[in-house]
Amino acid sequence: MAVSPAVTTLCENPNEVFLDVTKLLLTYADNILRYPNEEKYRSIRIGNPTFSTKLLPVKGAVECLFEMGFEEAETHLVFPKSASVEQLKLVRESIATERDQRLRGESPVQPVSQPATASASVARSFAAIPDLPVELPSQQPPSLETSMSFFVTLQTNFQHVLVYENPELQQKARSVIPHQELYFASQQKLKEANESDPECKLGVEDFLVLELLRWFKNDFFTWVDCLPCSSCGGPTQHAPSLSPNTDDLRWGVQRVENHYCQSCQVSTRFPRYNNPEKLLETRRGRCGEWANCFTLCCRAMDLEARYIWDSTDHVWTEIYSVSQRRWLHCDPCENVCDKPLLYEVGWGKKIAYVLAFSKDQVVDVTWRYSCNHPEVLSRRTRVQEAWLLHTINNVTATRQQFLSPERKKELTERLLVELVEFISPKKPKPGELGGRSSGSLAWRLARGETRESDDKASTQAVGFVFTPTEKEKTDRILHVRYSASKDQYCRVSNGSETIQNWYQCVWRKESIFKKVENDWQMVYLARTEGSSTGSISWKFDFAPAGLKIKSVSVMASSQTFHSGKACWHLESGQFTTDFSGDGSMQSFPSLSGSSEFIVAAELSGGIGETAWQHSQLFRQSLKETEESSFEIIVYLQDA
Repeated sequence: MAVSPAVTTLCENPNEVFLDVTKLLLTYADNILRYPNEEKYRSIRIGNPTFSTKLLPVKGAVECLFEMGFEEAETHLVFPKSASVEQLKLVRESIATERDQRLRGESPVQPVSQPATASASVARSFAAIPDLPVELPSQQPPSLETSMSFFVTLQTNFQHVLVYENPELQQKARSVIPHQELYFASQQKLKEANESDPECKLGVEDFLVLELLRWFKNDFFTWVDCLPCSSCGGPTQHAPSLSPNTDDLRWGVQRVENHYCQSCQVSTRFPRYNNPEKLLETRRGRCGEWANCFTLCCRAMDLEARYIWDSTDHVWTEIYSVSQRRWLHCDPCENVCDKPLLYEVGWGKKIAYVLAFSKDQVVDVTWRYSCNHPEVLSRRTRVQEAWLLHTINNVTATRQQFLSPERKKELTERLLVELVEFISPKKPKPGELGGRSSGSLAWRLARGETRESDDKASTQAVGFVFTPTEKEKTDRILHVRYSASKDQYCRVSNGSETIQNWYQCVWRKESIFKKVENDWQMVYLARTEGSSTGSISWKFDFAPAGLKIKSVSVMASSQTFHSGKACWHLESGQFTTDFSGDGSMQSFPSLSGSSEFIVAAELSGGIGETAWQHSQLFRQSLKETEESSFEIIVYLQDA
């Protein structure tokens, strides 16, 4: 019989624990095999006391259920009708064989001493749930200095989030948030979602999160690399830090950056404020200031939020969705929601510890942000796992001692659901960085991902394809504009529908990112630093609608410096033609009669370390909000 990885992990438990939990696992499997048409036997409620206390804390137990074929479904594990019964039987027989051997007092069939796995570590995270009967081994951290440093970080963040609960501070935040406009926009989006998907199970708070993210990024907060010179307005560079003044100290500032101008030899002070009340006034900073102020704004809007600390020097926010019954990753710096693999897969971050802090609890959420649990586990060497769990458990229990029994129960049930999510690593899906490819239609609609070919695209690992909507079919025109300053597509021919973020409508991209120069108030697309080339394309396909091209006009803008190159071309079947990116509208009569085409740009060349900046697409002032950087007009006819 083939060795089951999950059963191998299960065998690492003491004999008594193994016999107890396998009895429960065999019961779950046998009920399905005996009563295959009974729905009640195909679903396990995570909050069930027997399940949560006898199975969840045991290494390998939940992994066995996943290996049998169970899947996550909000508050339950479900054995779908499409699951393989044969696979269920194989895992069941593997467990039964090992159990029989142990009951007869014979040597275990499976090896009982294996290296720790990431999923096993996640399973041990259930020890962090108050009141569960799990004993932690008395292990010491690598060093007292390391553990105390980690403990101080944990306690500091846990204490800081209480600031967000100040009623007067929340009221001050609401006074600068256009909350009525955001609520109205959220209600409209919910209405559209319900019309598009009658089975939509989202609430207005889900759309409010997205509206709040967009407002915060586009209208409220500003990113700071180096401030412009306070004397001449020119560029500055980092110099040795300055000392905090009296006003800085009043706001708890510990560090003041020195942004020095070489031209006029003037230092511009940049105090790194950690007080969210002050940040409501300054409205600028880097990720620390962004996440700090944004989390306050979320609490001011009555959204349940927590502050996320990452040991690799990044912070963001999570929002609890009551409708979806799960926590959503939200990064205000990037204006992204529910894309937790952004950092590991997209940015290449080597994450190790990611902790969530709210007014009620601390949760180790590292596993939500990784698709490679064993690698992450190998990097978690700052403190012993048992010490970390014990510490988190203690500080959470202390904070929760005055909560009502109902609230404690609610938090525990949420945590159970969350920890089950962590056990099964997620695989990055096609388009992970270019928009969500999983979830309901309504949830994708909220992000402007309303493409008809979305499901097909995700399975075939392709990007966005422009296909005509019903209105565009009727009007025989598809007209799209992109504004770099707004970072927004406007589908003029579909009632001026807007789609946020440059990558949402891209067909293919490689080594391309959006650069915002806050000092100079400019924005553009460029190739990533260190890459010799970059490419991007947009695809249009009219065949599914039974239409073909009558005429095509394209306007694209690009700018080069030194020896940088930006080459534009248009492809359709075997036909390829180059065109200029000088910002003028150009026609392509040779495409008449075709059913599809691709507009593509390639960036290369440049000199020195800043070569990546020497070829730019859609360069535009952040103040030019009415001008388009890219425009395509396609007139259509019957095929």
